Amino acid sequence: MNNLVGIIVSIIFIGMIIVSAKVFEKAGKEASRKYIHIMLSNWWVIAMIFFDNMIWAAFVPALFVVINYLSYKNGIIKVMERDSSDKNKESLGTVYYALSLLILALITFGPLNNPAIGLCGIFVMGYGDGLAAVIGQAIKSREFKIRGNTKSLAGCLAMFCVTLIIMASFLTYNNASYVAIKSILVAALMTIIEAVSIKGTDNLTVPLVTSLIALLMV
Repeated sequence: MNNLVGIIVSIIFIGMIIVSAKVFEKAGKEASRKYIHIMLSNWWVIAMIFFDNMIWAAFVPALFVVINYLSYKNGIIKVMERDSSDKNKESLGTVYYALSLLILALITFGPLNNPAIGLCGIFVMGYGDGLAAVIGQAIKSREFKIRGNTKSLAGCLAMFCVTLIIMASFLTYNNASYVAIKSILVAALMTIIEAVSIKGTDNLTVPLVTSLIALLMV
């Protein structure tokens, strides 16, 4: 019963985020997209509260892998899709986002039986990557190109700091040793991985690599 409630709560939660994103769309398509990107990462907390096995935990992400792909192809959920003029229009980032949730749900609610590892990766993707884009646009700083991606110093610093906080919190909670050094190294690595990942693949590389590192460190 708790699992069924979790499915209902999940769908309502996601629906509310998509609807409320309309408010941010007034500030531009990218603003609404990043709002969704950041807020949806909080779904993992709902999953940890309600779901007790990988099948239930994977249901919603699997559903949205399909929905997001159909939306990408047909513009069904316009508030989260890029404008047709966007040079990154071909990016499957929204599909990769749901796919990373699906993969980590199957692994961390399944064999690992430790969803907190998945939470670490999903939050770095959601808050780290999301706030990097927001802050990078809001604060004028030096820009540079990596593999065709335009990055800013402010955005990279935001990604580093958010990842540092998340990793330090995770490692401290798990009573790990050398928390500061490990957190700094992971934050630096994930900032680099986010910068070099192209066409939305950072929504796969960032959460999966972060979660793998988190697993190895506890």
